[in-house]
Amino acid sequence: MASPEIEIILDHYRNPRNFGDLPDATVRAKDSNPLCGDVVEMHLKIEGDRIVDVRFKGKGCAISQASASMLTERIKGMTIEEARRLGRDDVIDMLGVQLSPVRVKCATLSLKVLKLAIYTHLGMKLDEKEG
Repeated sequence: MASPEIEIILDHYRNPRNFGDLPDATVRAKDSNPLCGDVVEMHLKIEGDRIVDVRFKGKGCAISQASASMLTERIKGMTIEEARRLGRDDVIDMLGVQLSPVRVKCATLSLKVLKLAIYTHLGMKLDEKEG
């Protein structure tokens, strides 16, 4: 039997939370991982300085899609600044499993897309180090 962490990842992959379109989104962003073909698109509804709703669409491996699902659950209700401060380690901790360097790219794709959406909303350019 798989570890509880693996079971949670598989559940988010098979039953993603916040999956689909958000017609009244304030901002949308999309990116892909050309090495493995993962794609994540995120739609954020921002009111004031708070993320009030979020949806994602995508395709790819269990890690990339589960990470996007988990991240959308985590950021709903956060301020833009709180979401902006999330980093690579936050995503890896959220998944709760050891990842190879290649899988880290899969896991953090949704974080990069989130930051791209936030920076687009703020009218700023995303620094490659931050994404």
